[in-house]
Amino acid sequence: MGTYLITGANRGIGYEYCRQIQRRGDCAIAVCRQPSSELKKLGIQVETGVNITDAASVSDLAQRLSGMAIDVLINNAGILHRVTLEDLDFDSIRQQFEVNAIGPLRVTQALLPNLSPGAKVGLMTSRMGSIADNTSGGSYGYRMSKVALSMAGKSLAHDLKPRGIAVAILHPGLVQTRMTGFTNSGITPAESVEGLLARIDALNLENTGTFWHSNGEGLPW
Repeated sequence: MGTYLITGANRGIGYEYCRQIQRRGDCAIAVCRQPSSELKKLGIQVETGVNITDAASVSDLAQRLSGMAIDVLINNAGILHRVTLEDLDFDSIRQQFEVNAIGPLRVTQALLPNLSPGAKVGLMTSRMGSIADNTSGGSYGYRMSKVALSMAGKSLAHDLKPRGIAVAILHPGLVQTRMTGFTNSGITPAESVEGLLARIDALNLENTGTFWHSNGEGLPW
């Protein structure tokens, strides 16, 4: 049985990670600011009051989990604000960098003592952070922050490989969540997470640093 820690676990993809991980017999640790009623009903360990943009909050989480081995760290927490060229909101762009790019790096560094050789780190980025795949423009803060997260993931893959820790850079697909307005053209969180867990299961030191779609497709940078 493995131990998985998931940030942004109160709803959407994060909640679904927790549900599927528990269902397959592994241990899920849910990290969030405030738990949803659905998350509480799972009966798993929930670490609340965690703001990944706040150094003291993340340090407090690390202290709570001191001495606990984590087999898979899934940095899932993220935000999306649609920022156009005509209406640039630099505070929003800055906030998306804090949550989407800096926050996961902060959490990963803080929890490194919990990760032993053979452990894995998953970073939930996005195809919208692919420069080669950008054919529509817009969404400046989200796109830019996800590019930064992918770069952080690539550097982590190099830096953590000597420690025996592999890193996956993951795109969930277009998923029917609150972030996407529950789009009818997307896949369900259950479908997305089933694929994402398959990518994490297949992660090793040979393919560390790979940018994967949840369906198994390798994505361009």
